[in-house]
Amino acid sequence: HIVVVPTTGAAPPAGCRSYEDFIAGDASGYRYPDLDEEAPCGMCYTSGTTGRPKGVVYSHRSTVLHSMAVALPDCLDLSCHDVVHAVTPMFHANSWGVPYAAAMAGAGLVFPGPHLGAEDLFEQMAQEQVSLALGVPTIWMMIQQALEHEPGRWALKRGMRMMVGGSAVPQSMIAAFEKHGLSIKHGWGMTELSPVGTLSWLKPEHAALAQEQQYRIRARQGIALPLVELRIMGEAGPQPWDGASVGELQARGPWVTGGYHNTPRDPDKITDDGWLRTGDVAAIDAEGYMRISDRTKDLIKSGGEWISSVDLENAIMGHPAVAEAAVVAIRHPKWDERPLAVVVRKPGAEVTPEALRAFLAGH
Repeated sequence: HIVVVPTTGAAPPAGCRSYEDFIAGDASGYRYPDLDEEAPCGMCYTSGTTGRPKGVVYSHRSTVLHSMAVALPDCLDLSCHDVVHAVTPMFHANSWGVPYAAAMAGAGLVFPGPHLGAEDLFEQMAQEQVSLALGVPTIWMMIQQALEHEPGRWALKRGMRMMVGGSAVPQSMIAAFEKHGLSIKHGWGMTELSPVGTLSWLKPEHAALAQEQQYRIRARQGIALPLVELRIMGEAGPQPWDGASVGELQARGPWVTGGYHNTPRDPDKITDDGWLRTGDVAAIDAEGYMRISDRTKDLIKSGGEWISSVDLENAIMGHPAVAEAAVVAIRHPKWDERPLAVVVRKPGAEVTPEALRAFLAGH
């Protein structure tokens, strides 16, 4: 079917149906097909950081359970009063499964299509009064810069929530959006987890903490969703974080994959007792908050000590002149490896390597 949704009120071209015509049929007699809840309903491919793409199959059951979990009040708090802006595309782990949860809760859905510039997204957010928007940090860095450049241009919904995943969110970004009345919810997941595994929210006992301490908690990857189990195995290298041991993060649950499509069981990915080996290096503190230090392949070993590229990137992005930073390992004749930071300055800002070193000295 070709469905035309005119923006000017004009009639659709000959041979095409309008959206209103398309939905005008009587659906009262429709009968849903009788499906096995374990039957597949979708598949997304992932290659992780390297390697050949592997298919992850989602069942009707796993998708329904995932939708119910992410809609919970302490997760995304979805209801029929929400309007969800699904900036993350469906090929990115089914837009994090949120469109299913939004439809289940009766929330409005807004899709940006190919228009992913900051101004395009802001126009949609303002026009549709979006209350929850999804996006990776790169999108929100672009949004943050536009908002700081023209803070009063767009009439966004006060208290708009943003679900951010894909990579770690710097504490400085959380603080920057709070100044504009916008709130970030930071999470972690994988295609293999349908994809949401954790989301970061504050507990009642955190309400009295200083704002800086609250931001620090919210910058963690968060607490496991109900029905998701996490464990830390082995010693991966970095020093303990808040007294918690650091090692490989493993997960299992009703929407965590037990293998890949048409692929033999791989003990490097699925343990003998059925846990998914995520490839992430992480720690879980006494309050249940998980924080990822790095990918196992991205850790930097310098003079026998381990350096987290994620922590170093986030520290650098705390500098007011820095828009974005990436840290990689380079060979060193004495220390084996040393971190190399590639830094993007904010428009019109200047910063020198010496100034960044001085800024990092306190960390």
